[in-house]
Amino acid sequence: MWKAIWQTWTVDKPALLGDWLWDIFVVRLAAYLDRLTVRQIIAFIPAVILFIAYYHSIPLHPGLMLLGDLLAYIDLFAMLFLLGILGRVATIAFIAKQVIARATRLASRIMIQARWLDARHRRERGAKGRRRLTGWASKEEEPGVVGGVAWA
Repeated sequence: MWKAIWQTWTVDKPALLGDWLWDIFVVRLAAYLDRLTVRQIIAFIPAVILFIAYYHSIPLHPGLMLLGDLLAYIDLFAMLFLLGILGRVATIAFIAKQVIARATRLASRIMIQARWLDARHRRERGAKGRRRLTGWASKEEEPGVVGGVAWA
């Protein structure tokens, strides 16, 4: 009987305590750290700053307090920051849309006016050297201006 009591209190109970401590400080702590996010860590920093300040009863710099407020309300500041970025993205998208529309309009004008030039049908070889009686250059000898773009 004394041997069983001795076995229980010297081997089994300390081993049970060791298993319990291992479960708490290793297994459950590792599981908690796996679930821990950066946001939760950042949100915990102001609490640590306030705890240290009140525990040591030292005055805090106002900038440190504002940093604590910023970290405490990180979600609100992140949302405002993202809205600011989205506003800039919308502006850039609007400008890009306008540039694409103008380029499309210019390309369509060039295509329409290029048909008017009719560059596929050249004059016959013998008619090249003949000049008009008025002395003005013919339309084919002038540089082409199509849609505001000069073609040589």
